[in-house]
Amino acid sequence: MREVVACQFLLPLLLVFSLCLHDTHCSIVKDAASPNSLEIESDAPSPSPEVSPKDPQPFLPILAPSPMLPFTNYSNLPALSGLCELNFSAAGNILSTAAFDCWDPIAPYLANVACCPQLHATVETLIGHSGISSGKLSLNLTQATSCLSDIEAILVSQGANRNIRNICSIYPSNLTKASCPIIDVNEIERIINFSRLYAACKDVDPVDECCNQVCQQAILDAAEKIATNDRDRVSLNGITILPAKSSLIDDCRDIIIRWLASKLDLSSSNVFLRGLSQCSINTVCPLGFPDIKNVTKECGNTKSNRTSCCKAMRSYMSATQEQSFITNLQATNCATLLGKKLQTANISQNVYALCHIKLKDFSLQDSGCLFPSLPSDVKYDQNTGISFICDLNDNVEASWPNASSLPASTCNRTSSQIPAIPKATSAQSGE
Repeated sequence: MREVVACQFLLPLLLVFSLCLHDTHCSIVKDAASPNSLEIESDAPSPSPEVSPKDPQPFLPILAPSPMLPFTNYSNLPALSGLCELNFSAAGNILSTAAFDCWDPIAPYLANVACCPQLHATVETLIGHSGISSGKLSLNLTQATSCLSDIEAILVSQGANRNIRNICSIYPSNLTKASCPIIDVNEIERIINFSRLYAACKDVDPVDECCNQVCQQAILDAAEKIATNDRDRVSLNGITILPAKSSLIDDCRDIIIRWLASKLDLSSSNVFLRGLSQCSINTVCPLGFPDIKNVTKECGNTKSNRTSCCKAMRSYMSATQEQSFITNLQATNCATLLGKKLQTANISQNVYALCHIKLKDFSLQDSGCLFPSLPSDVKYDQNTGISFICDLNDNVEASWPNASSLPASTCNRTSSQIPAIPKATSAQSGE
């Protein structure tokens, strides 16, 4: 049973190409099977429902495009180069997922949490599966250039942003072997303990893996074996030369990941790669912090005016959160980084507590839309359009850092209150 609650909210400038503001009708959909998750879907414009002035206004992020920017589901492939041997037809589902995750108007804001992780997973899966027939786990630069152009054309034809290569910093060189000396499937399987590697990675739980790193360690071990293969060392005047070890192993790690992708079906490979990437995504803060001089001015004195301090702090948070959607664990890391930046500027009082700063305040939208720590995708439905799940985690306080503050993860105590899946929410206004 699904409970639908109608609401009205103001579409921010950034989602309508900075032209104007529009009132947009939306709905919160609660699924009885997942009562703790919220999904916001767009509807066609309709008359506003009657809302009592006494009713509390819910904290609702915008999770759907404006009806003025309809999503078009193109069914025909565009003209391709004819020079790429990747099997796009078999990978239709994961390509469509990438197109939705990189949907044109909001791709820059979903880049960190959905678009780029899915684009990279799609590319690695395609190359891995091409190795089943070619016996190679990389493309040469000419092939890579054509294939990346074709991938981009397919995604754009399905509504993806035309600038996804720049948004996600993906280049033809990412599809090649780079500095890794071995790309031949048979040779890789001769060198590595492939049964151990496959056993470590075939059934990965994304939450457990981010903690125990069994699969990730097995991948690194295999990457190091093929990276340091004596056959491909270069000798110059009797001196053995290798590329920088960290770069070499990173490049070979990509080859091993493609090998693993080839051992799974396309859908399972995509899920596996998204799960691995999420471990890294959740350990960083992707936001850049603007100058804090106004906050320092209003909050730096221990006897500063609370109202002025919190006004400056809220203004700062409003500017900061416009950058991107982030996950709940990323928000925890961002809170730590900003807190330390403020402390360095001699703000000793806990302005998070003073001004009721929540984790959701670090993510896009006035009320804050936090993505869950597990991989999450944009969904497309012919009737309802584009939607995605938002983890509001309604009133989780941002933690003021201390000297021992560690990066947030699903493994440490500081993140115990941050779930991997969305929790139920309640509207609550701060000061």
